[in-house]
Formats: sequence, C-alpha cells, structure tokens
Amino acid sequence: MQEIEPLDPVIIDGRHLRRPDVVTIARGRPPVHLDAAGRSRAHAASELAAHISAVRPIYGRSTGVGANRIVTVTDDDAAGHGLRLLRSHASGTGQLEPPEQARAMMAVRLNQLAAGGSGVDPRVLDALVAALDTGAVPAVHQVGAIGTGDLCALADLALALCGDRPWLSGSAPVATLTSSDALAMISSSAATIGESVLAQADLAALLRASEVVAALSFAALGGAAEAYGSPVQNARAHPGQLLVATRMRRLLGVSPTSRAGRRLQDPFSLRAVPQVHGTAVDAVERLGTVLDVEINARAENPLLDLATSDAWHNANFHTGYLAHALDSARAAVYPVAELSAARLGDLVDPDFTGLAAFLAEGPPGSSGVMALEYVAQDGVASLRHTTLPATLGSAVISRGLEDHASYSTHGARLATVCVSALRTVLATELVAAVRALEMGAAVPEGLPLSTSLRAAYALATEVLAAERADRSLSADLAAAEGLLNRLGGG
Repeated sequence: MQEIEPLDPVIIDGRHLRRPDVVTIARGRPPVHLDAAGRSRAHAASELAAHISAVRPIYGRSTGVGANRIVTVTDDDAAGHGLRLLRSHASGTGQLEPPEQARAMMAVRLNQLAAGGSGVDPRVLDALVAALDTGAVPAVHQVGAIGTGDLCALADLALALCGDRPWLSGSAPVATLTSSDALAMISSSAATIGESVLAQADLAALLRASEVVAALSFAALGGAAEAYGSPVQNARAHPGQLLVATRMRRLLGVSPTSRAGRRLQDPFSLRAVPQVHGTAVDAVERLGTVLDVEINARAENPLLDLATSDAWHNANFHTGYLAHALDSARAAVYPVAELSAARLGDLVDPDFTGLAAFLAEGPPGSSGVMALEYVAQDGVASLRHTTLPATLGSAVISRGLEDHASYSTHGARLATVCVSALRTVLATELVAAVRALEMGAAVPEGLPLSTSLRAAYALATEVLAAERADRSLSADLAAAEGLLNRLGGG
C-alpha cells in the first residue's frame, strides 16, 4: 500500500495565517503548532484583562452581555457566570456544520486568539491545538448568527472544549474555561470567516477550471481568437480581464494578434469570456484580500490591547467588509454560469458544430445530451438565487442596543451554495464539449491548442464514458465535477 505523504505543520502565530493554511487544516490533518510568540501574547492579554477587571467594569467579564451590560456580575456569582453564558448562547439550530467548516472555524479562532486581543486564558489555545491535532469535530449548529459574531456556533465549540457537551466525532483533552474566558472565546465571527475561506478557495479554483472548459468549447465551436487579442484587451485594461484573456490565448495556443476562427463574430458566450470571467476573478480575489485581514484580526469586544495596556469596547465584530465582498463575489460569479449554459446551448446546435443535434448518435430522434440543458439551467437558477445581497437586511435586537447587522453569515452560506451550483453548470458544459470534440468537431486552423489544453482533453476522455448511445449521463456529470477540481488546481 502506498504511504500517504505527511502534511507540513501549520504554524499559528496570530499574525501570518494564510487562507491555504485554513483550507489545509479544514480538509486535512496537518500538525498544528502554536508559535511561542502567539501564546505569549495571549498570556499577556489574559493578565491584562484580570488586572483591569479588578479596577473597573469590563463588558462580559464583570457584567452581563447585550442589554444586560448594565447588570454587574458579583464576585460570588462569577464562577457560574461564564458557564451560564456559554450554555444560554449555545442555542443554535438547524443542520450541523460539515466537519471541514467546523475545523476551519477552529483554525481561524485559534489564530485570532493568538493575536492577543481576547484576553482568554492561553490554556484555551492549547486545548484548541489538541482538538485540531486529534481530529476532534464539535457539533456546531448552522443557524444562529446575523453577521455580528458567531456566538451560538462558538458557544457550541466552547462547551465541547470544556467537556460540557460531547464532540460530534473524535475527542480531545478537557479544557478548563474560567468565567472570564466565556465571552472572550465566543466574541468572534470565526465560523463565518472559516466558511468564507473555503468558499473563496473553491470559487477561485472553479474559475480557473471554467477557463479550461470554455477553451474546450471554444475549440469545438470554432471561436474567433481575435476577441481575445491584445489590441482589444489593452483598450480596456481591467486586471482580471487582461489576466483571463492572456490565459485563454495560452490555452488555445494563439498569439496576441491571432484572428483564427470560423465566424466574423461569435456569440457573447465565446466573445465575452475575458470581460465576464475577469470580473469574477477580480471580485473573488477581492474577497480573498478581505479574508486575509479577517483571519489575522483582533476583532473581539472588548479588545484587550497590549500596546495601550487597556480594554477598548468597540464594534470590530461588525463584518461589513466581509459581507459586501461576499455579495460582490457571488454577483460576479453568476454570469460565468450564464455564459457556460449559453455555450452548452451552442454545443447542441448543429448550426454551430456541424454535428448531430444534441450531439446524439443512434436512431433518428435520439436525445444525446439534451437533458444536460435542464441540469445546467437548474444550476443557473440556484446561482441566481444566491445573488440577492445579504447586506440588504438588518436587525434590531437585545432591547434596541444591537441595532444593525451585516448578515455576512448568510453571505457565506450563499457562497457555499454558489460553489456547488457553479460546479454543476460547468460539469454539463465539460461533458458536452468533450463529446463534441470526440465526435469530430473541426478545430479551426490557427488554433493549435496548448499542451495543457490537450492534456485536459485527454484526461477528460479517460474519465468520461465513450458510449454515445442514449443513456443516463449522471455518472458522467459526477466524474466531470470531480475532474473540475483537477482542472482548476483545487
């Protein structure tokens, strides 16, 4: 049996965690090492919190939370205050988070705690490291956040850490959470950030894969390369547009001034790939930039600031930047699916391919890949539903004290749906494009096609069934969805 290569350790220091690190922790079992400087910052912040609490009120430590901020927690009651806070806030509902999303949340929260703004006891960080290393997964409910902190989800995690609730899978040493650790532990949007990191990584990979799929369709449909020419692209030089045009030329094996193609002018679904895909590339990259900040942020309320040796009550828990970046990314990705579905419509049309309608082989009236259009449009509709801006909503809760919400949590949840739907749409196009090329769709002279595109085509022909008589295409779609991960480098 082939040995699995061990993953490199991920170092958590509160300042330099990268999005790929979060993905690796979420979807693999790399060793997680807590940097000494991060633990030291957490320890110093914990001591600072204890010192300040002894001389003046600190929200959530010596007071209640929300509208109960005016209620003082007495010393006699302090021991039970934290546990009651966690139990009362562990009131989420709905489905449980998938293990990879729960682990992404744990990784993000661990790194945030190592940034030294929470004041949580450093032993809590040790407990999180141990849980990640043993593969323990908490039972975290999906419903219960509005973009002002994942209080319910993180309370679920905290209760698992301290042994008050069982782990969903695996186990970890029981941690001692003091009363002062309760709010400090859950004052974060780590679940929303973690899910967003996974969705952003998947969308970025799918966008790369979509260029490969579009290039295969372009070849089968005899697209005109001049639409991707450097004179055209340089005339309106948006970064994503230029990048996509360059990558498409490389995939097709054409020069920046090539005009190769069958038609004077192609449908938008071929001609506008750099403009539409480029917009999505820029929006998803912008989401990544926002997440880079969020992963390493000190966003707790109150913030224990070592530089000023003080506690600062604040609104860094408000995730407006993330919510708007998620809204923009989903809206920009949607037209990519529309173009894919439109190219699928061209691939089944004899006027574009010179092949049988619906790429069918068999007796007259054979359906071929006809059903793929229904599948694709189902996926497009699902994507369309995700484009409603989550930031259009707001809320007034806790007796009017908390009177605005970003709804970034819902934006992240919709981004996860966006990933699945886009994968489905691209899979339908990939199946049809490969079949069209297999059936002999004539690639125009002047489109030499790159080695990488030819390799992608060869790989697809290996995993997709060659039989073209009418049959179920469900297995082909499943294989194509799996292949997209490889085509996109995901």
